[in-house]
Amino acid sequence: MQRILQATLNTLNGLRAAASSEAAFRQEIIAFVIAVPLALVIATDLWMRVALIGVVLALLIVELLNTAIEKLADRVTLDRDPMIGRVKDMGSAAVGLTLLLAGLVWLVALWERIAALWA
Repeated sequence: MQRILQATLNTLNGLRAAASSEAAFRQEIIAFVIAVPLALVIATDLWMRVALIGVVLALLIVELLNTAIEKLADRVTLDRDPMIGRVKDMGSAAVGLTLLLAGLVWLVALWERIAALWA
């Protein structure tokens, strides 16, 4: 039980640290808060609701990993290092691809909802 409590505290500390230091993470939290009720309205079935909420949650997860990589890289050195720059770019690319996936899933859900209204 102690390990579960400690893991929960570590999770909360990580979320708090990311929210206090990363504007992108704060914006994605706002998107998540908006996405949950919107998914309940847009989606016509449970699986689509899970997908809509899940892709925004995945975006938060990837943003947390990207932030962790950036913070660690900055801890190693603040000098311009081409290899560290590539690593940071890869983390940024992961966020970008996750945004693309989230956008695609939301567009498909909206398309299905609009098509159902016209049918």
